[in-house]
This record gives sequence, C-alpha cells and structure tokens, in this order.
Amino acid sequence: MPGFDPGVCQFEKEITVNLNATLFAQFVVFFILALFTMKFVWPPLMKALDDRAKKISEGLAAADRGKAEMAAAEKRVQAELAGARDESAKRIGDAEKRAQAIVEDAKKQASEEAARIVAAARADAEAQAGKARDALRAEVATLAVKGAEQILKKEINAAAHADLLNQLKAEL
Repeated sequence: MPGFDPGVCQFEKEITVNLNATLFAQFVVFFILALFTMKFVWPPLMKALDDRAKKISEGLAAADRGKAEMAAAEKRVQAELAGARDESAKRIGDAEKRAQAIVEDAKKQASEEAARIVAAARADAEAQAGKARDALRAEVATLAVKGAEQILKKEINAAAHADLLNQLKAEL
C-alpha cells in the first residue's frame, strides 16, 4: 500500500476506541439519568399531573352538581310560584264568591225591606181606605137622613134614630 502511514491508522484506532468508550459512557450516563428520572422525577411529576387531573374532574363534578342543584332549585321555585299563583287564584275566587254572597244578601235584605215597606204601605192604604169608607158611610148616612128629612119635610132627630143610622151605615 503506497503511502500507508501507520500513525494515521493508530490515530483512527484511538478515535474509534475513544468514540466507542464515549458512546458507551454516554449510554451508561443516559441509562443512569433515565433510572434517576424514573425513580425520583417521574413519580412526583405524575403525582402532580394526577392531582391536577383529579382536581379538574372534581371541579367538573362540582359544576355538574351545581347545575343539577340549580335545576332542582329552579324547579322548586317554579313549584312555589305555581303554588302561590294557585293560592292567589283561590283567594281571588273566594273573595269573588264572598262578594257575590254579600251582593245577594244585600239584594235579599233590600227585597225583604221593600216587601215590608210595601206591606206597611198597603196596610196603611187599607186603613185609610177603611177610614175613608167609614167617613163616606157616615156622610152618606147624614145625606140620606137629610134627604129623607127633606122628603118628609120634617126633621128627623139624629140622636133619636142613632140605632137606625148605625144600621144604615153597616149596610152601606
């Protein structure tokens, strides 16, 4: 081999050995670093990630519970509102019934009072009519006596013939 330089080969052998030793040393260091990371760094890191995931899931669960509670509260509020509406409608209905009963009672009392007033007026009218009839009878009797007196041309004594006049009044 022409131009063969044994020193260059020696250098290449040393570089190759040094390169192999360096790669082996780097592999060993990498393996030790990987073991160290897996033993001391990875578990706390995973624990932190798991804790974070757990907190997130708890937060989501709490949010879901909050939504469910909010929905339940909304349903309770709606039920309370419906109950209040029903109660107010019932009270309004009761008030209307009571007002109607009061109006009917007032009408009944007014009708009864009107009937009493009409009955009293009728009784008064009948009493006055009876008095008028009695007065008319008395006047008719007096006129009859005067007429008879004029016919007979003699005076009839009203005191003497009072019984006769009373009988005449009764007949009229």
